[in-house]
Amino acid sequence: MNLPNKLTIFRIILVPIMVIIPFLGLEEKVAGIPISWIIVDFIFIIASITDKLDGYLARKNNQVTAFGKFLDPLADKILVLSAMMMLVEMAKLPAWIPIIVLAREFMVSGYRLVAVEKGGIVIAASKWGKLKTVTQVIAIILAFLDLNSFGDCFTGTLQGGDLILNLVVTIMMIIQVIATIFSGYDYMKGAKKLIKE
Repeated sequence: MNLPNKLTIFRIILVPIMVIIPFLGLEEKVAGIPISWIIVDFIFIIASITDKLDGYLARKNNQVTAFGKFLDPLADKILVLSAMMMLVEMAKLPAWIPIIVLAREFMVSGYRLVAVEKGGIVIAASKWGKLKTVTQVIAIILAFLDLNSFGDCFTGTLQGGDLILNLVVTIMMIIQVIATIFSGYDYMKGAKKLIKE
């Protein structure tokens, strides 16, 4: 097994570790932020870095494999959706956000399967897909450090750094939702021919 695929598997292994951390009873805080959230955030950052690294290494060293093509996007979805569900459980994120992301991923994954079956059609990521990925990662990283919930910046109860951080998280989450919807629409637009068949 080559290094890019090992990094992808490592990313998947990090997910259950990330999910378990909040249940370990770590009560210490740093700057008011629970240490468990900081550790989870650190694991998420490491996992996100491996996402970029495995793709880069696979292309650079000509180590792109069918296994990697299958597992890499799957690992990304597992990581992002697990992090979002953790944020929902922490009452930092409303459930409708990961529901939209999940619905888009199901539709796109289904379309990709049909496209492969119809002759190995390669579907490149659109600008909306790239925007979605970047804003998702930034929003999740900052959300784990935010002591407040999505949209609290609009209630008038926050001030200073808390207000700025929550405003950035809320805006980034909204942008990633919009990008998720539009990237999904782009895929479905391309799927018209396959759907007709």
